Amino acid sequence: MTISKLISTKSPWLLGPQGNSPARLRLFCFPYAGGAAAIYQSWQESLPPTVEVRPVQLPGRGTRMRETPFNQLSDLVDATARALVPYLDKPFAFFGHSMGALLSFELTRRLRREHGLSPVQLFLSGRRAPRFPHLDPVTYNLPDREFLDELRRLKGTPPEMLENAELMQLMLPLLRADFEVCETYCYSDEPPLECPVTVFGGLQDIDVGRTYLEPWREETSGSFSLRMLPGDHFFLQASKDLLIGSLVRDLYQYLKIAA
Repeated sequence: MTISKLISTKSPWLLGPQGNSPARLRLFCFPYAGGAAAIYQSWQESLPPTVEVRPVQLPGRGTRMRETPFNQLSDLVDATARALVPYLDKPFAFFGHSMGALLSFELTRRLRREHGLSPVQLFLSGRRAPRFPHLDPVTYNLPDREFLDELRRLKGTPPEMLENAELMQLMLPLLRADFEVCETYCYSDEPPLECPVTVFGGLQDIDVGRTYLEPWREETSGSFSLRMLPGDHFFLQASKDLLIGSLVRDLYQYLKIAA
């Protein structure tokens, strides 16, 4: 299909300046559960001007705090696809960490089915391959005290936030919704993607180790690579420079071929 030209009005789904850019490729970045687009705001400084970083702001966080977050992945994918299609008028890539990896994977499949579109590269980080059923105990509906204990175990929420009762009361609905998105996900068989897939994992991530990451290979007929970086589940912070360096190398290979 013919993609409409980039809309001129500012989209609430995208963080930062919008409009025409000399960049040859857009990199859309999707946050982890409870995360906001701001976690990717500084990435543009480390990427060449030929790559335009587009952090995706999902409902219920950051500048969209007053909106109700989605608690089912299919609904979130539907809404995200509608919002981003006008911005897919030039080559694009997706990066997602944890929940963001799941969203970017299913979004890629949706875009292929409904629009005949595909990213030039799919970066998936800190998320088990989708064929693994969710066998861990469900946590999104735990009582507050137990749910907070789970957040402490995951180490993704700063301790000072966890100790701020008023702030956590504001954050809990979003966190519960995001956890429900992940914990109620059901994989369905589709033909493998054709785009290259790069998967990242944390060497000290006790929940998402190499054994759970390797089977992502089955989801593409294109090239596949798995890269393990120092850090636990939130290695994208501890190993940020290594991670971005890896993205730059892969995207540069595409830009060089497409030149």
